[in-house]
Amino acid sequence: MNFYKKTSFIVSALIILTSFTGCAPKQEASTPKVENPKVLNISYVKAPLNVPSIIEKKKQLFENEFSKDNINIKYPEITEGSKMTEAIAAGSLDFCNAIGATSVILAGANGVDIKIIGVYSRAPKAFTIMVKDPAIKTIKNLKGKKVVGPKGTILHQLLLGALTKENLKADDVQFSNMAIPASVSALLAGKVDAALVAGPSVASAEKNGARILTTGEGILDATIVIAASGKFLEKYPDIAKRYLAVHEKSLQFMKDKQDETYKLTADETKLTLDQVKSMYGLYDFNPEITEKDITELNKTQDFLKQNGMLTKTVDIKSLLVNFK
Repeated sequence: MNFYKKTSFIVSALIILTSFTGCAPKQEASTPKVENPKVLNISYVKAPLNVPSIIEKKKQLFENEFSKDNINIKYPEITEGSKMTEAIAAGSLDFCNAIGATSVILAGANGVDIKIIGVYSRAPKAFTIMVKDPAIKTIKNLKGKKVVGPKGTILHQLLLGALTKENLKADDVQFSNMAIPASVSALLAGKVDAALVAGPSVASAEKNGARILTTGEGILDATIVIAASGKFLEKYPDIAKRYLAVHEKSLQFMKDKQDETYKLTADETKLTLDQVKSMYGLYDFNPEITEKDITELNKTQDFLKQNGMLTKTVDIKSLLVNFK
């Protein structure tokens, strides 16, 4: 082989080798893996009749799901919506397992990074206005009367909605902010004319001589939602998906093992089995966020604004995160 042929052969070989080298796959820069949180803080509220939460805790459904990743579960018992949203803002709570839509909208409109990831329940008949005086027969009879209950909640929204339905205004009653147990006590003691009552306290009040003047049926849907820290959802979307899958498991348990569900709920709430069965039928626990739910959430925001509890507003759809 002469010099030129030898040189040509070497050049050709180098070109072929270079072309194969160029086809080799490039090494992608690996995305750093996000470490799982060590603890999940999930609020625990059993009243009015938060059956899924009771099942999830008593059957250790979250523990069963997350223990494989060495994630501990804590259940802070924060029963006030405003306290839950404060905990979300502070980073000490990850999931609000059952929180009134009013609290989430107020927080979201005031800059708290909170998102709705599902509906917990709808139960218009479970929220009531109760009275004891036989002379009070209709909502119109409440004009000028003393009414107590938790301000800025679904129950407060029920009161104002009921008044509006009868062409009355908020100023037509003497409303005072009071927790449900204290409201019932004040009503039974004759210190007030009406109380805003929900959950087991309704049965207790009825047992002691009070009666339901109206429920939320036809006035509002009483939407309770599942909410979470927006920052947490962005960082741990897979954890959120697994969380919702566990919630679905609790709903399936409720369908498959109804008698055990009733018993666990009765034991946890100190209600009788008959009371649990009677109340259970008032609740719709379907977690899907429907267009009707979005309409109700917008109505709730309107209620908050019209009654001076909200100055800014928020795009309701911006608060929703769909993991399906």
